[in-house]
Amino acid sequence: MSAFLIQSLNGLASAASLFLVAAGLSLIFGVTRVVNFAHGSFYMLGVYIALTVAEGVGGGQGFALGILAATLTLGVVGAVTEVTLLRRLYAAPELLQLIATFALVLVLKDVTLAIWGAEDRLGPRAPGTLGGSVELLGRRVPVWDLCLIGLGMAMLGLLHALTTRTRFGLLVRAATEDREMASALGIDERRLFTAVFALGSALAGLGGALQLPREPASLALDLALIADVFVVVVIGGLGSIPGAFLAAVLVSLVKAWCIALGETTLFGFTFEASKLTLVAEFLVMAAVLLVRPHGLFGRPLRHGTASRETLFEPRVLPAMSSPTVLTLLVAVALVAALPVMLDDYAAVLATDIVVFALFAASLGLVIGAGGMGSFGHAAYFGLGAYGSALAMQAGWSFAPAVAAGLLAATVAAAAFGGLAVRLTGTYMAMLTLAFAQIVWSVVFQWDAVTGGSNGLTGVWPPEALSERNRYYLFAFALCGGGLLLLCWLAYTPFGHALRAVRDARVKAEAIGLPARRLQWAAFTLAGALAGLAGAVYAFSKGSISPDVLSIPRSVDALVMVLLGGLNTLTGPILGAAVFTWLSDTLARATDYWRAALGVTMLAIVLAAPYGIVGTLAAWRARRTALAPVSEEAPR
Repeated sequence: MSAFLIQSLNGLASAASLFLVAAGLSLIFGVTRVVNFAHGSFYMLGVYIALTVAEGVGGGQGFALGILAATLTLGVVGAVTEVTLLRRLYAAPELLQLIATFALVLVLKDVTLAIWGAEDRLGPRAPGTLGGSVELLGRRVPVWDLCLIGLGMAMLGLLHALTTRTRFGLLVRAATEDREMASALGIDERRLFTAVFALGSALAGLGGALQLPREPASLALDLALIADVFVVVVIGGLGSIPGAFLAAVLVSLVKAWCIALGETTLFGFTFEASKLTLVAEFLVMAAVLLVRPHGLFGRPLRHGTASRETLFEPRVLPAMSSPTVLTLLVAVALVAALPVMLDDYAAVLATDIVVFALFAASLGLVIGAGGMGSFGHAAYFGLGAYGSALAMQAGWSFAPAVAAGLLAATVAAAAFGGLAVRLTGTYMAMLTLAFAQIVWSVVFQWDAVTGGSNGLTGVWPPEALSERNRYYLFAFALCGGGLLLLCWLAYTPFGHALRAVRDARVKAEAIGLPARRLQWAAFTLAGALAGLAGAVYAFSKGSISPDVLSIPRSVDALVMVLLGGLNTLTGPILGAAVFTWLSDTLARATDYWRAALGVTMLAIVLAAPYGIVGTLAAWRARRTALAPVSEEAPR
C-alpha cells in the first residue's frame, strides 16, 4: 500500500508539469486553431535555459532565476514565432501550420544541439529544504514532488481566474467559442493571438524548468513529451483548462499505477503491467473519445470561414486530354528508365521515393478527398512491413509474403477505421494516433515475435530481384500501380461521392449518400495501399524496426502530402520526392541537417501556402484569368 501511495504522489508531481504544458497548448489551439507541434521544443528549451542559469548563478538564487528566465524567454520566443511565422499562415489550410511548427521542431533541435551539445545534462537539486525528503508510511518522498503537486493546483486556480474573471480571459473564451464572431465584434485578433501564443509558450517553458530536478536535460525531450501533451489536451477537451488538469492527473496516475502494479495476474494470465506505461495514455484517450467524442469538457469546434480567395484550391481532376495523357506517359517512361542512369545508391534512393510516394498518396486519400484526420498512418505502413517480414521468416515465398503484409494492413485499417470515422477533425486524428501507438507498443515489446526494439533482419527479396536496379523496377511497378489506382479512383462515382461528403456532408446524406461507409471504405483502401508500400520497403532494406510504425513516420507522410499540395493528384507524389531527396542530401552534407531541412521546409511553406502543386496551379489560374472553381465542381 505504501508503494502504491508513493507512486501516486510521483504521478501527481509529473501531472503538475504536464498540466502546465498542456494548458499552454490548449490555450493556443483554442484561440488560434494552430496544432503547435513545436510546443514540446519550447518545453525542452525551458529545461536547458533553467539549467544554464542555475549553473551560472549557483545556489538557491540561481535555481529560482533559472525558472524565471526559462518562463520569460520562452514567452518571448513564442511571441516572436507567432509574429514572424504563424501570422503569415493563418489564411492557409490549417494543416499547413502543422508543417511550419514541425519544421520549427527540426530547427530548434539543431540549435539546442549546437549550443548545449548532444550529451544529457543533469540539473541541480532543488535548494535547501526543497531538495530534501519527508517520510510517509515508512517511505521517503521528495519535498520537491509535494511542491509540484501544490504548484499545479495553484496554477489551475490562477489560470481559471485569468480566463473567467479578466477581460483577457473574456476575449480568449470568445475567440475559443466562435473566432469569426469575435473578430466581427471588433476584437483585435493579431494582438490576442500574439498574447495567447506568448502565454502558452511561457507555460511550456515553466513546465520544463520545474522538471529540472526530476529529469536530465536531453535532446529527446521534445518528441518524448509532445505526444503526451496532445493526448492530455484531447482527453480534457480542446480549449478547456480544467479538462487539461483532470486529464493530466488521470494520465499520470494511470501510468504511475501501472508501475506500482508490477507483475500482475488477471484471469489466469500473468503480465508485466509496467510495460503498459508506453501506451497507457493512448488507451485512456481511445476509451474517452469513443464514449465522449469531444473529450471530457470539450465542445464541437467552430472554425471560422475565410474569404473565397483564401479557400481557393486548384482542380484536383485535370481534364484527360490527349496532351495530358501523353505528358503522363512520357513522365512514366522517364521514371521507369532511371535504372539505366543510376548507380546502386541512387537506385536505393529512387526506391525510397516511389515507396514513400505511395505511402503519402494513400494518406492524401484520407485527409484530402476524404476530408478526415489521421496522425497515425504509419501503423498501416509498419503492419505491411512486419506482416511481410514475419511471413517470409515463417517460410513463405516472396509473393505470398507481400500479400500477407497487404492483408495485415487492410484488416487493421478496416477495424480501426470503423471506429475512427465516428469522430471528425482533430479528435479523429488523435484517435488514429492512439491506435497507431497501441500497435507500436505491441511491436516494440513483443520480443518473441517481432524482435522487440531490435526488429527483424534477413528480410531480402528473391535472387531475381537482388540487384538494386531490378528491385527498383519491381517497386516502381507495384507502387506505381497503387498510384494509378488512386488517380483512377478520383474519377469514379466513388471518388465524386467521397468529395461530396467532404464538402457538404449534410447535403450528401440528404440525397442518400452513406457518408460513414464511404469514409470507412476510403480509410480501409488507404491503409491497404500504405501496407503495400510498407511491404515493398521492408524487402528493400533487408530489415525493419519499430521505427516504421512510430509517430515521426506518420508526421513524415503528413509533411509529404502538404508540401506537395492537399487535394491534388500529383501533390503527394511530388512532396514525397522532394522531402525524401532533401532529407537524404542534407543528412550527407551537414551535421545540422535537421535545421537545414527545417529552414527549407519553412521557405517552401511560406512561398507555396497551398503546397508546391497547388500553388503552381493557382498561379496558372490567375495568369489565365480563370475564376475559382465553383463549389459544385469536382476538386
